[in-house]
This record gives sequence, C-alpha cells and structure tokens, in this order.
Amino acid sequence: MAEHGIAGTADAGALLSRLVRLDAAALVRLRPAAAGRIELWCRVPWGVLVGRTVAGRQVEVAGDEPTTGAGPAGSSAAGSAPAGSAGGSDATVLAAELLARLEAGAPQLPVRRDADWRWALPPSGARTVEELPVGELRRVSAAAQEALRAAAAHGVRGRAVGQRALRDALLDHVPIVVAPAAAGAAPVQVPQRLVQAVTRMGFLGADRPGADDRVLVRVAGGWTGLLAPYGVAWLAPVGPFTLRPRTGAEESR
Repeated sequence: MAEHGIAGTADAGALLSRLVRLDAAALVRLRPAAAGRIELWCRVPWGVLVGRTVAGRQVEVAGDEPTTGAGPAGSSAAGSAPAGSAGGSDATVLAAELLARLEAGAPQLPVRRDADWRWALPPSGARTVEELPVGELRRVSAAAQEALRAAAAHGVRGRAVGQRALRDALLDHVPIVVAPAAAGAAPVQVPQRLVQAVTRMGFLGADRPGADDRVLVRVAGGWTGLLAPYGVAWLAPVGPFTLRPRTGAEESR
C-alpha cells in the first residue's frame, strides 16, 4: 500500500482536525512541493480553497491504484489523476481518514478518491499587492461574528432574517479593498469568506501580545488569496455562470 509521506504530523493534524469539524466528508489533496515538503489542499464549505505546506517526503503513488467516486461529467474512469494533477505523489483522500492515520502513527495512504476532486488550484505566478497586520484580520473576523450575532438576535432594520441569508450576506461582504497600484487597474476586493477561511482554519496562529505577524494579500490570474503565517486561502474568480455549491456541512451550520 502506498504511503502518505507526511512527516509534519502536528501541522497536518492541525489543518485536518479543523477541516473535519467544518465538514466531516471533506477531501484533502496531497501534492509534492519543494524538497522535503508536501502541500495539503482542501476546500472549506463556503467555497474557499485552503492550503498548508508541511514536512514530508515525496512518495510514488501508482496511477492504477483503486480510487472511488464517479468523477465529474466527462471525466475518465476511476484511477485517473485529478485535473491539474502532477502525477506521482499527487493524491486525494478523505480528510477524516488521513487524520485517523496520522493520529494512529500509520504511514499508509487512505483509499484514494482522486475522481472526487472537482476544483482547480490557483495558478502560479502570484504577486503580493498588500500586507496587513494579523491583528487587523482578527478584528475584521470578530466584527463579522458580532454582526451575525446581533442580526440573529434583533433582526436587520427591525425585520427577522433567516440564518442562512445572514451567513451568505456576511460571507459576500467585502471588508477589505486594496487600492490599485497602477492607474486604471481595478481594486482588489477581499471578501469576508477569505477572512473567515484563514481565521477558522487557524492560519493566523496564536494571538501573541506585541507580535508583528503579517498577512499578504495575493492575486494570481483572477484569483484572490490571503497568505497567513500558517497557511493560505484562495478564492477563485466568479464567472457569469459560476455557482457556489453547498455541502451538507454548510447547510447544517
């Protein structure tokens, strides 16, 4: 049986445990990074891709190992690599199953579910357009949570509003706008869903008095990202016919 190759089990476990609490059926994609590193990519229920690079070694994953899932329409049969796959040690598994293996100290990779991975990864060539203090992201996140509690308790302008409508409006709100560096360029909008991704996944780290940690606002081919001290969150560009699918975990929150 193939091995997952993860050596940074504490870092990987921190990511996976938070993800599984948000969505018990979430997937995680393992991809080779620089020497001695592995990228872990996941998708949180509100449509943001999150990633963290951990210590590990590249292991070969046979391309014909069994996988599950019918795959998207038009995809090849089970066992094929996901879209954008680099092959080799690129594999997708259930986050809960990988977490269980790490907690048990087991090196084996869980059953692959490559055909179930449906999302593109951000393109290369990202550039930084702004640096923000970690404390500012904490403030924005806390303000959003307080606004949600107040609206749930007292309504909006005296009218009761459903929890899902409140959450959707909150996630679509744009609390951070980066002014364009060049004349005629569009500003970079950072929606609340990105802020919530880095905070809920623990990417900001512990709140340490006097710390001067920064979060980088990044852009790449229409994608917008936040690179935090312990991970990255990316939001894909939304086209005219793009839908944000809901998961069971999102419906239950």
